[in-house]
Amino acid sequence: MAAAILLLAACASGGAGGRLQEAGDARVFDLALDTDLDWARLKAPRQEQWTIDGAPLNQLLITSRIRPGEHVFLGARERRSRPDGPWFREGMRPDEVRDLVLDGLRGGGWANVRGSALRPANWGPTPGLRFELALDNPGGLKYRGLATAAEHDGRLTLLVWIAPAEHYYGRDADAVSRLFDSLRFVE
Repeated sequence: MAAAILLLAACASGGAGGRLQEAGDARVFDLALDTDLDWARLKAPRQEQWTIDGAPLNQLLITSRIRPGEHVFLGARERRSRPDGPWFREGMRPDEVRDLVLDGLRGGGWANVRGSALRPANWGPTPGLRFELALDNPGGLKYRGLATAAEHDGRLTLLVWIAPAEHYYGRDADAVSRLFDSLRFVE
């Protein structure tokens, strides 16, 4: 989770290392996708954060190749002293992956985190899942979002997009949904 927090802080402050991702085809780690939107892109190992207007207004977190025993957002690894937590396990059911993401968000300081409309989603020929999010930031601002995940080669790849429920979510939800529809693993 620390890596995700650093990405969020750097992107919100216009941190160095970001670059523009123009609308069109894009490659992120072992994923190919198509986007209708221009994004600012901030990279870290196995994780990227994309934003259009700044992280507090919209953010897409892409977390790649989460290993068994790793935190869903690449935070601390599972330990005997911390057996409960948002740790990925190979072969999890879709509802377990959803709950893992929700627990990871709660652990990151989000409140009133809820997931709904869990459904299958294909990443090219790879089966995955998708669901909707509703959550509040620590200050009480209401956010909505979309999440999608797929297991590939025994590892989980996860995309979580959130934006304030007022204006930003409605403005970009359809474009983000189309981006999620275009996801596919590439070699």
